[in-house]
Amino acid sequence: MSDKLKIMVLGGVREQGKNMFAVQVNDEIFVLDAGLKYPDSSLFGIDVVIPDMEFFKQYGDQVVGIFLTHGHADSIGALPYILRDWDIPVFGSKLTIELAKIDVQRENKRRNNQLFNVIDADTEIDFKNASVSFFHTTHSVPDSLGIVIHAPQGQIVYTGDFKFDPSARPAYRTDMARLAEIAGNGVLALLPDSSNAEAVLPNASENEVGTYITNVFRNAKGRIIVAGKASNLNRVQQVFNAAAATGRRVLLTGRDVAKIVHTAMKLGYLEVPDGLLMKAKELKDVPDEKTVILETGRMGEPLQSLQKMANNRHRMITIHEGDLVFIATTPSHAVETTVAITSDMVYRAGGTVIELGRNMHTSGHATGRDLQTLIDLLKPRILVPVIGDYRLLEAVKDLAVETGMDPDDVYITQNGDCLEYDTKRGQFFRGDAVPGEDTMIDGSGVGDVGNIVLRDREVLSDDGIFIAVVTIDRKKKKIVSEPQVTSRGFVYINANHKLMNDSIQVIKDAIQANFEHKKFDWTELKQDMRSSLGKFLYKQTNRRPVVLPVVMEVNQNRHRAMQKKAEDAAEGNKEKPVKKNNRKKQTRPANKYAKGKKPVNKNKKKDSKADDKR
Repeated sequence: MSDKLKIMVLGGVREQGKNMFAVQVNDEIFVLDAGLKYPDSSLFGIDVVIPDMEFFKQYGDQVVGIFLTHGHADSIGALPYILRDWDIPVFGSKLTIELAKIDVQRENKRRNNQLFNVIDADTEIDFKNASVSFFHTTHSVPDSLGIVIHAPQGQIVYTGDFKFDPSARPAYRTDMARLAEIAGNGVLALLPDSSNAEAVLPNASENEVGTYITNVFRNAKGRIIVAGKASNLNRVQQVFNAAAATGRRVLLTGRDVAKIVHTAMKLGYLEVPDGLLMKAKELKDVPDEKTVILETGRMGEPLQSLQKMANNRHRMITIHEGDLVFIATTPSHAVETTVAITSDMVYRAGGTVIELGRNMHTSGHATGRDLQTLIDLLKPRILVPVIGDYRLLEAVKDLAVETGMDPDDVYITQNGDCLEYDTKRGQFFRGDAVPGEDTMIDGSGVGDVGNIVLRDREVLSDDGIFIAVVTIDRKKKKIVSEPQVTSRGFVYINANHKLMNDSIQVIKDAIQANFEHKKFDWTELKQDMRSSLGKFLYKQTNRRPVVLPVVMEVNQNRHRAMQKKAEDAAEGNKEKPVKKNNRKKQTRPANKYAKGKKPVNKNKKKDSKADDKR
């Protein structure tokens, strides 16, 4: 069998989140991360988006494992949906595996713990065609790892989310010596994190960020409400440190942060002094100047919760005069407008807002200079930028060219691309595409919402729905009852009586036109009603609502047949005449007790009246 090497891009390029990549070595496939992304405003009603599950339907029997870099949703969020149908081993660091179990348990109660395997940076796993090893990286969650696939053709390095910070604590520090060792063995392909490639300023060190947060806490006079990401344990630790240094206690709100914090505490990744955390029932007894409320959200930016607090709709907290809202995470570009709206609500409620990202350049992802350092250190033969929007992938390409790489050796990909290695020529080429579409999760449904449903939802949100109900007699070719029309989200009915009445006549005309056809067809009738109403309503209002025709049929012949059957049954119940015969009847004494009747003692009633008189 000839050696086969493929790099498959399943998600995480030209977008933020949903990271999933795969490397195929002969008949074995190694999946790198399995994340999700949260929908933008155009995906109406969608909860989360995950990579294309069609990939596992086609190649699931070849997948030897899913290898995780860290415990954020963009790397582990798709696991619950994959493990519903496929028993694939999962490999990750101790904390990453525990966070993955929490995620899987939330969506899939029948969690198979035997699929989860804990590894560390010193682990190397041998498979039939390749081996897999790991190295420490710096990110906002401890125990983050990069992954190396050791194929016969060369090493393929996937960084996951990373950055360089020499001052980071040991659990967060990149292993530069290990990177030098990997470089010494030659790197065939590098898949680096691109999500912060445009940054020209260096990231502030985590020591500087910790000092800044402590100063903010020290200068606050009232309550502090911290908005952050539950799985950003580095930031959570800094909040705990600042609260302890300023004599405050911390209340955790939300199940996500409580589970994650307690799991990290149990594993020794968080240091929490005794008495620092308080319960909700203790909140009223702790003075405002001694209170910190840590509010987190699954999207990492709990802006909806802050808005509820500002509008007095939150189940526990209401922002009042003197409160400080500290946004401890750097918001993505997509939600900057929402951050501004939320800040305005907080100020209206009497609070103030401080955003960490406005005062310090901090991120859990590599800057342009970090990426150039990594490229210069590993010297890969080809570069495949991943984890980022298209402009960020292009930014990585420019950075690589500055370090001396040939532009032809940098591949800008899209989801579904497959790079195959030609052993004879010693270079990659674009092969046949693999499944790379989005799988949308709406409630418990996985992939049952497609573009057609989303387009209908978009139209409903823009122009509403118009419903027409009519009953017809197909045999007599007539409308039995006057059509009924109503709408939702289209026009105010009480102010548009003429429009509604005119639409009834349009319905009648469309139905009558169908009656005149020799061959009656229900589909054509509804389509004609939909088309006629759509054109009429657009002409009158310049809007295109979803037109929903409801046509019912009454069959008069069937009705008469049923009525006759009922009359015949009623006639059959009448007493029929008894035929006389010449046989002499046998006389019998009348039986007063027939059919369970009991004798009535008439004298007893009289006696009782007599007794009353007595």
